[in-house]
Amino acid sequence: MSPSRRLFRPILALGLLAALAGGPAHASEDADRARRALERGEIRPLDAVLAAARAAVPGDVVSVDLKHDDGHWLYKLRILGADGKRRTVKVDAGSLKILDEDDDD
Repeated sequence: MSPSRRLFRPILALGLLAALAGGPAHASEDADRARRALERGEIRPLDAVLAAARAAVPGDVVSVDLKHDDGHWLYKLRILGADGKRRTVKVDAGSLKILDEDDDD
């Protein structure tokens, strides 16, 4: 793995925590909620989600958002392709099924 990719993962993880947080007061609570969901097996590890999203839409993941809606977890990722286009990919956080992918305009 290249040094830039190794550096990107911790930055991405921090971005995920920031995305989960509505503000500094909620950061710890949201991160704890996501951690508990992972421990209960409700969501898959971020590495698995990234691999599934990149398999569907090759490119660099530039943002990650985890949401809990109507009883299930959903990852929303933005991926920058080699062509310079940004795409949004929605992934079921439990099954890794790609639910939707759209070009961002």
